[in-house]
Amino acid sequence: MPGWLALGLIVFFAAFHSGHAAEVGDHDRARQALEAGEILPLKTVLEKVGRDTPGQVMEVELERDKGRWVYEIKLLRPGGSLVKLKVDARDGAVIPRLNHGAKTEH
Repeated sequence: MPGWLALGLIVFFAAFHSGHAAEVGDHDRARQALEAGEILPLKTVLEKVGRDTPGQVMEVELERDKGRWVYEIKLLRPGGSLVKLKVDARDGAVIPRLNHGAKTEH
């Protein structure tokens, strides 16, 4: 397993295993969504994102955004830039964002 993938998995699961009751509920909902086939496993999403946007995973969050599950992934790109991607957890597609009126993928 590549180092960036292992780091991403650690960050993802650490976020859901802290002691807060709300986060435990979030973890349960995320697990249920995975088991129900509503979201892809994080490993699958990181592999897909890594093919198109190489970098070291710094942080991953799974959240609900406008009724859908979204992985928010922060990557440290070669050259030192930090990129935040929103990825549809259902299919692993990067969600384009608006940037000053222009659509961009990253």
